[in-house]
Amino acid sequence: MAAYLEFDQVCKFFPGVKALNGVSFSAHAGQVHGLLGENGAGKSTLLKILGGQYKPDGGRLLVDGKERHFGSAKDAIAAGIAIIHQELQYVPELTVAENVLLGRMPTRFGLLDKKKAHRIVAEKLAAIGVDLSPDARLADLSIAQRQMVEICKAIMQDAQVIAFDEPTSSLSHRETEILFRLVKELRANGRTLIYISHRLEELYELCDACTIFRDGRKIVTHDVMADVPRDRLISDMVGRELSDIYDYRERPHSEARLQVQGLNGKHVKGPQSFVVHGGEVLGFFGLVGAGRSELMRLLYNADARTGGTVLLDGVPVATGGPADAIAAGIVLCPEDRKEQGILATASVAENINISVRRNDLRGGLFLRHKREAALADEFIARLRIKTPNRQQEIRLLSGGNQQKVILARWLAEPGLKVLILDEPTRGIDVGAKNDIYRIIHEVAERGCCVIVVSSELPEVLGISDRVIVMREGAICGELPRAQATETEVLRLALPDGAVPALAGHATPETAPRAGPPPGAAADAPATYIESPAQPTRSIA
Repeated sequence: MAAYLEFDQVCKFFPGVKALNGVSFSAHAGQVHGLLGENGAGKSTLLKILGGQYKPDGGRLLVDGKERHFGSAKDAIAAGIAIIHQELQYVPELTVAENVLLGRMPTRFGLLDKKKAHRIVAEKLAAIGVDLSPDARLADLSIAQRQMVEICKAIMQDAQVIAFDEPTSSLSHRETEILFRLVKELRANGRTLIYISHRLEELYELCDACTIFRDGRKIVTHDVMADVPRDRLISDMVGRELSDIYDYRERPHSEARLQVQGLNGKHVKGPQSFVVHGGEVLGFFGLVGAGRSELMRLLYNADARTGGTVLLDGVPVATGGPADAIAAGIVLCPEDRKEQGILATASVAENINISVRRNDLRGGLFLRHKREAALADEFIARLRIKTPNRQQEIRLLSGGNQQKVILARWLAEPGLKVLILDEPTRGIDVGAKNDIYRIIHEVAERGCCVIVVSSELPEVLGISDRVIVMREGAICGELPRAQATETEVLRLALPDGAVPALAGHATPETAPRAGPPPGAAADAPATYIESPAQPTRSIA
């Protein structure tokens, strides 16, 4: 059977970087083809070429046997290609209906017909099982809800080729089930699907074949995904064996350094209290909308408190804003690194130095450029940040390397005492995850308090000394590492105490396994709590 989509020796070069170097593979109609590789391996660059955002510097792109040259995203859409990017492409001030039908809004007597647009999108959302109002502003939706709008937009284009770049990185279990069902229906309807994910259990459940990238090159294509052992996929991706990506090691804990007493705010239900010991990694787990991120933002002074006190080493932390928290030694790597964590058009060096430079201005007014350059180079090397140089704009780095830059910013703080990480490995490959886990343990070994908020249960269990579980805006229990099993954590997290087979909560990615893991049941019960609608706010 002839391939519907084919890449033939495709190349793409940026200053100092070979993003793609002679990549060739093909995908067939009625097939889900997975793309695997570390962050920066070239997967997203390939999708941007397919979607018309980049022009290749060499090679050919063939669609349905015909060579195609796209000058813009509009050309690719016209050719029947839809891309759902990891970094979402939406207009926050427009409604769900306007975003879904952007560029294709219905008209009546030469004017936009918003009633018809509302009806069309409402029918499509209902058909695919997404409970959203077509009139809701994107700016007022959660990240997960915005992701579902992007998926709906791609499906409504009626494209023959649909590419998904980390589509479940911010989705709940219920939304993930909807996505999986849609992907399987599209495959059955003869569409050609490209699927990028770092969650290997998803790839085994959905993909027929896969191609692995490393450093801009194709390493191998496996024609039958189900026949490839998990450890083989990982070694192909990272070029080395990873027996235990979590790299957990016991360490001594000191007294309680961070004491959170009766913290309360708009999106937290009732006063919340907990402590963190020096040298401890405390994991926070809960379903979407459980209030974990909201509680961390209150702790960091990013959102206004309505009550409560934070004590660090017995001293109350001022509540004026994030600057007070940073001055006290409390820092936060936010969930949405694009909107809240990075200065997108600034350099890697600027992003690393932006906070710590307040301590090192010459005469209180002038930057010390040589010192800042040396600090940036030090952390680029220590954290293995993949960038051609310190002057590269951070927006041009992969998601995993952007996350490492944010980590470098806070590790450079001389008074670091509490490191809060909200979804630190969202959309990040297994090799970069291992690097971040190593950094977490190193920070804890220095006697700092580390709080990790994660939706990936194996991650929480793999790196934490203790786990706190939240449900519906409140802390509902905590478990020491020895008692923190998947069953016990989920029993606390779910409203009715039931424990379904949750998609995305399989055993750790590097557990020895000779073949694919069992997929989550398509008819597994939905266990989803809607995330409270709230606008995002930069806290970089």
